[in-house]
Amino acid sequence: MNSSFFAMMSRMKHIERWALMRNTRQENLSEHSLQVGMIAHALAVISNTRCHRQLDPSKAALMGMYHDASEIITGDMPTPVKYRNPEIQGAFKALEDAANQRLLCMLPKDMQPYYQSLFCPEEADAYLWKLVKAADKLSAYIKCIEEATTGNSEFLSAQQATRTILNAMDLPEVTIFMEEFLSSFGKTLDELTLSKEEQAVASEDLS
Repeated sequence: MNSSFFAMMSRMKHIERWALMRNTRQENLSEHSLQVGMIAHALAVISNTRCHRQLDPSKAALMGMYHDASEIITGDMPTPVKYRNPEIQGAFKALEDAANQRLLCMLPKDMQPYYQSLFCPEEADAYLWKLVKAADKLSAYIKCIEEATTGNSEFLSAQQATRTILNAMDLPEVTIFMEEFLSSFGKTLDELTLSKEEQAVASEDLS
């Protein structure tokens, strides 16, 4: 049997995010999904090390990688449209579920059980799914920071709205991640990699 599952997954790179907004650098679904997977993994690690839970960080990462896979079929629905009213939100949720099932059916039957919980989270993974949703919002917030750093004011209201959503989630893992990791986003490469002394020397060499 020939399966088209991974060929479909590779199409993530063709799905552009933030389609209604002016971007200084366009972001695609593949890039976003990788970042969400990395952040979800980190949130699960934080949950285990700081909040004394016993979660599976590897599964969190995988759930993050596949969390928006349905958009390969549905496309990326802009947030203001998607959440405009309960009817649209409900209809789009049903469409996402149908798209996920269609993607799962592209896998050989003996492999499908290993992917089922990644596309359709089970009750046992409810807290992991909360962390994945938080990672999704953190990725969006990081995008807003990076755009604002370039002087693009288009994302300022989205940044404020996303920060409000993150605060409302009331997850200690999110608070810790924001306190310890967010301030580095928007820095230059030199600021990220060089000490203050090395930066001073580099500045003198350029003058």
